[in-house]
Amino acid sequence: MEGNNTFTYQYSAKQSREVEAIRKKYLPQEESKLDRLKKLDSKVQSAGMIPSLCIGVIGMLLFGIGMCFGLGVFGGAVFFKYLFGIVGIAVMLPAYPVYKYLARKTKEELTPEILQLSEELMQG
Repeated sequence: MEGNNTFTYQYSAKQSREVEAIRKKYLPQEESKLDRLKKLDSKVQSAGMIPSLCIGVIGMLLFGIGMCFGLGVFGGAVFFKYLFGIVGIAVMLPAYPVYKYLARKTKEELTPEILQLSEELMQG
């Protein structure tokens, strides 16, 4: 009996594209200068957002507790109404200055690198 040494191959362009897309995810990726510039710009735009939001939310929650005391939800304690209201406002007030400070600081730190990358990209 003679052995059958044949090889069968079916080509599928769709399957090949899927395999290539999966393979590309696992290859080490190099970051281009434009990608780096976009990432730095995004970092400057969002700098200080999370800390200032946390400060603002905590202040709003404290202010809301003061409102609950004022509306009688927790009882009619007038002292706590004013205490939580004033503390809530005092905590909320520095939220925007904290945001501005952190945004300015991040912008100052990243400006030289952003300008260098943008010059390199514009020159070709």
